[in-house]
Amino acid sequence: MSQTYEFYSTRAKEAAAEAKAATLDNVRERALRSEKTWRALADQARSVAKKREKIEREKAAQREAEAQDEAAA
Repeated sequence: MSQTYEFYSTRAKEAAAEAKAATLDNVRERALRSEKTWRALADQARSVAKKREKIEREKAAQREAEAQDEAAA
């Protein structure tokens, strides 16, 4: 199951909140590292989704062009 941008973004926000509430330096640093990782995953998920949408649009346009060619023949 692929994770969505929203899932990763939510985890990043939770980690940021944990870092803000932390009283111990090591806990804060761990939460900040976690936030950074979740944000990177969110960015990657968004990028993959955009690429998939672009590919789907291109395929749909190609199918439409092929259908028009068949209708004209």
